[in-house]
Amino acid sequence: MKRKFYLYNPETDNFERFYPSIKDRARTISMVFLLGLLLAVGFYFILYYLFETPTVENLTAENRELKQQYTALERRLGASVRMLDEIQDRDSNFYRVLLQLDPATELGINREVFPLTHAVNMRNVGDAQLVNRLNQMIDTLDRDLLNQAVSFNTIRDVALHNQHKLEHTPGVLPINIKDYTMSSGYGIRIDPVYNTHKFHAGLDIAADMGTQVFATADGKVRFAAGKSGYGNCIDIEHGYNYVTRYAHLSKILVPEGKTVKRGELIGLVGSTGKSTGPHLHYEVLFKEKPQNPINYFFFDISPEEYAEMIEAAENAGHVMD
Repeated sequence: MKRKFYLYNPETDNFERFYPSIKDRARTISMVFLLGLLLAVGFYFILYYLFETPTVENLTAENRELKQQYTALERRLGASVRMLDEIQDRDSNFYRVLLQLDPATELGINREVFPLTHAVNMRNVGDAQLVNRLNQMIDTLDRDLLNQAVSFNTIRDVALHNQHKLEHTPGVLPINIKDYTMSSGYGIRIDPVYNTHKFHAGLDIAADMGTQVFATADGKVRFAAGKSGYGNCIDIEHGYNYVTRYAHLSKILVPEGKTVKRGELIGLVGSTGKSTGPHLHYEVLFKEKPQNPINYFFFDISPEEYAEMIEAAENAGHVMD
């Protein structure tokens, strides 16, 4: 049935038949179509942004979880890198110096590949970039671990020809690893008595009263008596410019002038002298200058135990003398 159109004519006060042109009809149809299209698009965006479909919601949750896992992996890699830094520092500044080897120039992490984790804006980094970044970090870490292994092989070969020097170089814990707790590391610390900042020249190793203390290298006892501030104290001269000090002992078990071997019992843990509790204050001196003793534990502990010891020494701040 053909539709008829009427318009009201106020002059005649009647509805008169109106015949719209093709152009008018096309304009009307276009306006209706455009309005419908705009409404459809509007409803689509409202549904898309306000009401996620189960598939979109699952993908969003999965993406969020993957980025959280990436952050956790990057933190673990960062911890591994820091530990490798400590090992490389020990390699360059102790092992190679001790054996008079040239520095291992190939060692060292590419810091451009290992920026701080919190610097990564996860919202602005795509999944492909994250995967590529993680692969770069792993490749770099693998490379440096390989270089470090090669360096240790070189050190081992040279060490076999320097046995006497190694026997007279501090290289073990002065207390059984199962009997101690790291109380304070080497460096600037707060004095427990005067509450002022001071340089702490050794390690404070908390242990039960009477815990056995051992010589950390072959040498000769050059001092074994009471010393101001140190209480009962033993100094052992090892040769090669090394001296070790064991302070606050409850009992001294070796006389001055005695030759001792690495691992030999020399005293018992105590709290004599300027001390706030039973512990061993242990120092390593090279040419009479204090060194960080944490760099001189390498014969009787595993890499895992050494890693834990480094972390404990860095975080420990409770000086006991």
